[in-house]
Amino acid sequence: MEKELERFYEVCRALERGEVRVAEKTADGWKVNPWVKEVILSGFRYGRLKDMSQGSFPFFDKDTLPVRRFSAEDGVRIVPGGSAVRCGAYLAPSVIMMPPAYVNIGAYVDSDTMIDSHALVGSCAQVGRHVHLSAASQLGGVLEPVGALPVIVEDNVFIGGNCGIYEGTIVRENAVIGTGVVINSSTAIFDATTGEYIRANAAGQMIVPPGAVVVAGSRPVTKGPGAEKGIHLYTPVIVKYRDGKTDSSVTLESVLRD
Repeated sequence: MEKELERFYEVCRALERGEVRVAEKTADGWKVNPWVKEVILSGFRYGRLKDMSQGSFPFFDKDTLPVRRFSAEDGVRIVPGGSAVRCGAYLAPSVIMMPPAYVNIGAYVDSDTMIDSHALVGSCAQVGRHVHLSAASQLGGVLEPVGALPVIVEDNVFIGGNCGIYEGTIVRENAVIGTGVVINSSTAIFDATTGEYIRANAAGQMIVPPGAVVVAGSRPVTKGPGAEKGIHLYTPVIVKYRDGKTDSSVTLESVLRD
């Protein structure tokens, strides 16, 4: 067990430095590194429940999984108010966390990204540069199975308030996800610009196209009692692809990230 714990702490430190990642982008798309997830899971396996309370905040977790400590040299702004980052998560210099927010183990958050109040970056989620996670948005955690890709949000994506991105969804660069949109692998996205549905690929991943502007919508049930009663099902809808007007409405202020 001692060797396994030593390996776990070594990989956690590498994750925190951004030298190791749960998932990486290659010429053929995103690929998961299952061995990293296996090492992370070993920390849960070998840890023992411990009282790690701090001040007025009660905190009971495995002793292998403490809250990550930051210093001014890290260049990350964590505004006071109850936010937490678990060990083994990477936050690049110039990342901003508004309170309260949470980043779980294995997550990677790149530079100039803002994590707004009540936002969650789940375990192993990968977030690119210049992303805005608005208030109460959630990126689901995908720690197991070890071979499954986590939620991935690429560069320059804007995610509106109260959104949920789950089950290994990939949001491609420059996409805009409107307030209250929920995206997972089982709910098709309707592209109103083409009249076609986008469904999960063979690997079970939903992929939001680059520059897509997605809002919450619905579609009617077409048969059975639901159709007779006029029932509609929730459906994310691509209403257009990003243009100058969209850019002006989601422009991020660089002064906040300096």
